[in-house]
Amino acid sequence: MEAVRNIPYGIQQPAVSSQIAQLEEFLGVALFQRRPFALTPAGEKLYNFIQPFFANLEKVGEELQGGGTRHIRIGSSTIVLRDHLPGLFNDVRKKFPGLKLSLREGFPAQLESLLQADEIDLAITLIDRKTTAGTHSLVLLELPPILLVQKNSSLKSAEELWRRDKIEEPLICFPPGEPIGKSFQQKLGELGVDWFPSIEASSADLIETYVASGLGIGVSVAIPKKVLPPTLRALALDGFPPVTIGALWRGRKTPLQQTFLDELQSRAGKLV
Repeated sequence: MEAVRNIPYGIQQPAVSSQIAQLEEFLGVALFQRRPFALTPAGEKLYNFIQPFFANLEKVGEELQGGGTRHIRIGSSTIVLRDHLPGLFNDVRKKFPGLKLSLREGFPAQLESLLQADEIDLAITLIDRKTTAGTHSLVLLELPPILLVQKNSSLKSAEELWRRDKIEEPLICFPPGEPIGKSFQQKLGELGVDWFPSIEASSADLIETYVASGLGIGVSVAIPKKVLPPTLRALALDGFPPVTIGALWRGRKTPLQQTFLDELQSRAGKLV
């Protein structure tokens, strides 16, 4: 039942159907026909009566709560959720006492899908310059991509790899459809280099772990103030486009979303 999937309170279809049946029995009229679904004249009249109330419920809730709801759903990578969001959450909570936070991990494409499905309110992730219709973006950081090799590797620069007829080392990378993997492969194509992932990893931490284990060379980004493990070295990827980290949201910003965006922008500025 499509209506059930859009109810944010965890109510299951049998409960909804039961309540509708009880309402129809109480009123003594049918409110809609089941197949195909359509409101009856009585159902239309009831809908037109209650729709303005529910349409303004969120707005009234915001006014009662001091201008903003006290719950926000955020999606991001493990690194952001683990290393950066706790402090930011504490600062925002000072302005919004009783703030509730729901967290979702995911790849950029997954997070944008969750945003489109209205399952999160804000995504902090790698972004493309072009976003889908109705989605707004705020650029926070532009990070240079890097190659990760073991500290004792004989490689001194990435250009040494591009001069080879064939790169033998396995490539450890984010999935090719994600922004880092996609831009990396596009630039390799411009250089006439064929080098495709042997291991696809879901996070920068995993890429570091697998490179440190001697399983290949990794593609990642240089994160400000992040110290690499002592067993790894970073090689610059000169000429490769930077990766953009930003925030995504849909529709009109709430005061709570705006506060989060302001804090994100302030903290991003301090990292550069």
